[in-house]
Amino acid sequence: MTLETAVREALDKGEVLVPAIPVTSCPIAATLEVLGKKWTLEILRDIGMRKNERFSQLLESVQGISPRLLSRRLRELEASGLVRRIEEPATPKKVVWRFTDKGWDTLPILMSYVAFGSKYFPERVFPDGRPREMKEMYPAPIVEKFFVPLNVDEQRAAQARRGKEVAVANVQSAANW
Repeated sequence: MTLETAVREALDKGEVLVPAIPVTSCPIAATLEVLGKKWTLEILRDIGMRKNERFSQLLESVQGISPRLLSRRLRELEASGLVRRIEEPATPKKVVWRFTDKGWDTLPILMSYVAFGSKYFPERVFPDGRPREMKEMYPAPIVEKFFVPLNVDEQRAAQARRGKEVAVANVQSAANW
């Protein structure tokens, strides 16, 4: 029995997931105060996964964000301890944004979003609209440490049963997802 199945069965029987120790606020809500703001996850994705560390790179890769809002989000992430601003000695001055140790701890969160989107929204993610597992997208063994694998077989089967035609409206290269 998988952990997922065990948790589902427990919840179906009326059990609830409640912390065993007292908390002053919901950890999900506390996390969303920082990570839940518009553009934040995309900024973290680009710094951590794509190595877009310069302001100009981020402005180009996070489509739709204004320079003012990008600057604000970077300062918020810095204040939260997720990224640090590094001025590299150069003429003209070169500033890069890098993950802190706390920032690197967001990688499993980002990869969970990738896994979820790849399984449940494949028509928006892939040109052929077919669900993918993470090991198909990121075959390097080291990457497996950063995500919880979601089995896509049931999604593929459901899609096949529906005979779903996938409309490919806006296909982007992998670099722009």
